[in-house]
Amino acid sequence: MKLRVALIGLGFGAEFAPIYRDHPDVEWVALHDSNSEKLQQARQRFGIERAYASLDEVLDDPDVDAVHLVTPIPMHAEQAVRVLDAGKHCACTVPMATSLEDLQKIIDAEDRSGKNYMMMETAVYTREFLMVQDLFAKGEFGDISFARGGHMQDMEGWPEYWMGLPPHHYMTHAISPVLKLLSTGVERVHCFGSGRLPEERVKAYGNPYPVETAIFRLRDSDVAVEVTRSLFQTVRPYSESFAIYGDRLGFEWQQIEEEDPMIFSLPQPGTGRGRKILHEAVQPPDRQDLLPAEIAPYTRKAVFSDGKHLSFVQGGGHSGSHPHLVHEFVRSIVEGRKAQVDARTGARWTAPGIAAHQSALANGAAVEVPIFAD
Repeated sequence: MKLRVALIGLGFGAEFAPIYRDHPDVEWVALHDSNSEKLQQARQRFGIERAYASLDEVLDDPDVDAVHLVTPIPMHAEQAVRVLDAGKHCACTVPMATSLEDLQKIIDAEDRSGKNYMMMETAVYTREFLMVQDLFAKGEFGDISFARGGHMQDMEGWPEYWMGLPPHHYMTHAISPVLKLLSTGVERVHCFGSGRLPEERVKAYGNPYPVETAIFRLRDSDVAVEVTRSLFQTVRPYSESFAIYGDRLGFEWQQIEEEDPMIFSLPQPGTGRGRKILHEAVQPPDRQDLLPAEIAPYTRKAVFSDGKHLSFVQGGGHSGSHPHLVHEFVRSIVEGRKAQVDARTGARWTAPGIAAHQSALANGAAVEVPIFAD
């Protein structure tokens, strides 16, 4: 079985075009963008013949098996439901949606269609996360006591729909690594907004905060998780990170993208006041061994390495995650199983941010997070 895939949105989305083109389980990839000039440039650049004039045309074509949406945030929920209801598998960039109601609509659409939905969360396919996941599975961390996530990014000059966006509506990069490692979800959250947006930026979403900080209580866990997300008015280079601490090992993502992450460890059981804790900068291995040879080089090779697109440049290339995302989406369909980040998992990773913003608007009051049970 070889898939026929339509890629929708060719700004940052163009990053995925050659990966689908070269994947051994993909027969062909077709492209669509509302900007006809951008569409033509991408077709020529990647040698891709097939193109569509609209999403409607894609959904009406019975030859298309799957659709990958890389479109503006306000479109995600409505488009994902349309793709699934058209009988096609759907991959969608983050966030899955910006309301709890829309999260449930996508789950319902996945259920009734029998097709796969995958939220394309880069953070759980980065080389840093894959290294930590292996250490965690071996029990190297011991008992986990605390974790935190962070995502700081300057969105000045980005498209208009970003202006005034509640920071935690785009939280999934910061919280999903911890939730995946601990195999749980969020029970409730307390959150505070920080700073004040100019009034003209408050109007679009009713959000007054450039920064939000949340503390989460997890389900069936003693671990608390702290997450901070900033979009505006915060002078700090890009940082998309997580940290996790156990009683035997700790991990912290690098503070600056050009640096290496840190591992903390104990040389031997300590006595007296405090213990000597070792620190080591590590270079996570590049996990090309998890990928078909045809797309493995894309963990290092990027469409936007020429510096022309902020989504890629500010994001540090998403640490080699893109071919892993494509491979998981494609193989989940070929193998007839749910994607690892299916609709319910995506909802469990997206809802905490939605609830956190609700808490911030209520001055830190506790907000319960839906479980989205199977």
